[in-house]
Amino acid sequence: MAAPICAIIGVGPGNGMALARRFAAGGYDLALMSRSQEKLDMFKSQLADANTFPCDARDADSVRRAFKQVQETMGPVDVLCYNAGGGAWATPEDTTVEDMDNAFHINASGLLISAQQVLPAMVKRGSGSIMISGATASLRGGPKMTAFAAAKAAQRSIAQSLARTYGPQGIHISLFILDGMIDLPRSRKLLPDKPDTFFMKADDIADTIYHTAHQQKSAWTFELDMRPFVERW
Repeated sequence: MAAPICAIIGVGPGNGMALARRFAAGGYDLALMSRSQEKLDMFKSQLADANTFPCDARDADSVRRAFKQVQETMGPVDVLCYNAGGGAWATPEDTTVEDMDNAFHINASGLLISAQQVLPAMVKRGSGSIMISGATASLRGGPKMTAFAAAKAAQRSIAQSLARTYGPQGIHISLFILDGMIDLPRSRKLLPDKPDTFFMKADDIADTIYHTAHQQKSAWTFELDMRPFVERW
């Protein structure tokens, strides 16, 4: 029996690679997607078995090509982890139209287009999961989060529409509100005075996402927020 397939779009050294490790440990074949083939090759070298597909979430044609290649070389996707994210950090006064467009393409339209590529096969077999890395900014904007917060709010609305449309057809869509700083070397460098307890561990996030993707249908989670135990909220 063939192994199930997990496609991860937005693979980086933090959550993306943690998701790859966790789903690989769960018996999945991996389709890793990121803009840089060089980085994908580096990430692949750290895993026992993975396939790589260059993909820019901001480019609809790039997304479509990548998922077509996944389908042709590996087969239909069982779990899609949408981990692509980003945006400009500027006040409303300084936020440009280009900032807004870029944030929406990465966080919102990229999610929609990616979901469109995997949903037909999921609907046909009546099962599948789409796990989405969200952010607290989807719930409230900040002084320098104009574009990012708007795009993450749009992402959350798209996730709700997907869940309400495809949940009754057996497709599990979940959004994860990540309320904290991921523990990465660049995060530590940026915040050198913060203790270990301040940071979110990517492996712990990935473990929660993995288990959510395997929930029983009688008790599905749509939205789940995660934060370090010391985080004020």
